[in-house]
Parts: sequence; structure tokens; C-alpha cells
Amino acid sequence: MIAQEIRSLHEQLRGSGARLVAVSKFHPVEALREAYDAGQRLFGESRVQELLEKIPQMPADVSWHFIGHLQTNKVRPLIGRVALIESVDSLRLLDIIDRESLRAGITTRILMQLHVAAEQTKTGFTPAELLDYFRSRRFESLKATHICGLMGMATNTDDTARIRADFHAIRATRDEILTLCPDLRGFDTISMGMSGDWPIAVEEGSTLVRIGTRIFGRRQY
Repeated sequence: MIAQEIRSLHEQLRGSGARLVAVSKFHPVEALREAYDAGQRLFGESRVQELLEKIPQMPADVSWHFIGHLQTNKVRPLIGRVALIESVDSLRLLDIIDRESLRAGITTRILMQLHVAAEQTKTGFTPAELLDYFRSRRFESLKATHICGLMGMATNTDDTARIRADFHAIRATRDEILTLCPDLRGFDTISMGMSGDWPIAVEEGSTLVRIGTRIFGRRQY
């Protein structure tokens, strides 16, 4: 089942420019290994402790993305252990990541989390806040952090027009940032789309889709 879904998704994404992040949070390492054996190398986790426990149990060529809400007191153990932190939702968190990365002597790749969905429970910057951040070029003060792009989620609804509008807003914000700062380098990642809406996200320009339930089934808490 897992292997079949991995192969199917890879086939469907071929030629789209989007890569698959297998959202493995709350699932056992055995399930991750089955996905790995089917060719999956990119996995997404949302809890620092669970991620740190899984890393040594998986092959070294796995690329880990942290996709959940990151508490500021959990930043240090994460630095140097992941290829990308997708969920930077505040300037305070960004500053701590930069400070801890500088202390560790490495550069951490991150995405800024953009909030466009209707639910107030979702976190992240508003489009206006992000545009102001880049317009004022505050990113130039970062010493050990590279902003690679944006991450966002659509409203949890069956209204496909609203879902498409949310994804379009994320892409449009990315494009406007590049207009404001045409000298930005490596700002080319848009992480959006999950099990229920990823085809629309890809149509709207997603480069990373985060899919868990379709691959692994319901979460095992």
C-alpha cells in the first residue's frame, strides 16, 4: 500500500516541477522504511523529539524537513539535523534559528510560513507582514540563515475555488517579493498542497507537496 502510493505520486508529479515530502509524523519507522524502499528520500516531521529519534534509524541519504510549529526552546537540537525548516512563523523564531545556526557554524535553510487560510488556528505571517519584511530588506541582517521561499496551507474546505484562491495568493506573494527584491538568490521554493488538495497546489505553482494520509493512512498517535 505505502510503496504503491509512493510510486503513484512520483509518477503523477513527474514533469510538474514539484517534489514529494512524505509526511511521516506519528508513523512508525517501519512505515518510513517501506516508503524509502519505494524510492522516497524526502520526509516531513513536526515534532523535534520524534524527528531526532527517527534520524538514526533511517539511512543517511534521507532528507528531513521540519514542517510543524517550532517552539523557540526546541530550535537548538534541530540545527544541523534537517535540510529545511518549512514552518518559520515569526521573526523571533527566525532570529533564534539564525543565532543558533551561527553558533553551530552552519547555514540553515528555511521557509517563511504564510497565513492566507480562513482558520485563525493556522499560524504564520500575513502577506502584508512578509512584503514589509522584504521591502525593508531586513533579511540582510541574517548571518547564518537562508530564506528559500514560502510555505502555506489552504483553507480546510470543500470549496475548490477558495482552495485555489489561497494557493494563488501564496504564489502571488512569492512573485511580489521577487519583484521587490530581484537580487534574491535561491528564493525558489513554494511548499503548499497536502493529501486532499495537492493537485490544485501544483497547478498554482507548488514546488513541494506535503502528503501524509494518502501514503501512510490515518495518523497513529
